[in-house]
Amino acid sequence: MRSVLRLAEGALQGVAGRGVVIKVNFVSAHVELCATPVGAVRALLEALSRHRAEAVLIAESPSGGTLREALRNYGYYALREEFDVEFFDLAEDDYEVLEVWDRSLERRVRVRVSRTILESEYLVSVVRPKTHDTVVVTLTIKNVAVGAILPPDRGLIHQGPRAINLSIAYIAAHMMPKLAVVDGYVGMEGDGPVSGDPRPMGLAVAGTDAVAVDSTTALLMGFDPHNVGYLYYLWRWGYGRMAPDEVTIEGLTDWRKHVVRFRPHSTYARQLAWRLNPEEYEEALRGLELPRRA
Repeated sequence: MRSVLRLAEGALQGVAGRGVVIKVNFVSAHVELCATPVGAVRALLEALSRHRAEAVLIAESPSGGTLREALRNYGYYALREEFDVEFFDLAEDDYEVLEVWDRSLERRVRVRVSRTILESEYLVSVVRPKTHDTVVVTLTIKNVAVGAILPPDRGLIHQGPRAINLSIAYIAAHMMPKLAVVDGYVGMEGDGPVSGDPRPMGLAVAGTDAVAVDSTTALLMGFDPHNVGYLYYLWRWGYGRMAPDEVTIEGLTDWRKHVVRFRPHSTYARQLAWRLNPEEYEEALRGLELPRRA
């Protein structure tokens, strides 16, 4: 991880004097394989300290268990002894309201999202790569977009593959990470994001274009990122790059030699039914304004 972050040193040049929010991923407080490895966050904090970040907040709210349990179980409290860092439970945050889609795509649903994530000066998303039970893979963008929803409202976006991919993309457009980091030394395959099996991958990916980072990671996991609906929409809306010929990958001479094919979730075939015909797409987005791209 440290070598990957050294390659991404340029991304940290603008962090001096700014508040940093690190969004980690703890779906459950009790299954270590589903969580962001503490070693990845330690390496990130070392890099941030070299660039004199003003304040660092590690933010999350697990869907299963409490943040305190997760921090204890995954060894995160030791970070507070090594760095000037605080932990923040997003379940206790103030919020803004965004509208997403119901299953029919004909009605909008209001969800509360974290104001801390929305208003972060410098947002970092750091995750372990995992397969997913609804949207093929869960990586840095989904970690932010779904994790920023206050826990009581998270179930409201689970409206089938067509709606959830649009909803994740739309929420993510409001809170794209400044730095996306994937610790892929050991990922999760099969029935992720909690009940899957370990899949050694042996590499990490980081960059300032979260769409490119997640798309590259999906490729390295053996998936076509064009089949990941929320990545496709963000690429189509101009929030990042996706295709290998659009992305410069430093540190890998030929990414194809590093592909480790993850076993997909057992519902993978059903997850691919997210695409809309042109009329459905235009109607779903009618009257909706996308945020200005940074």
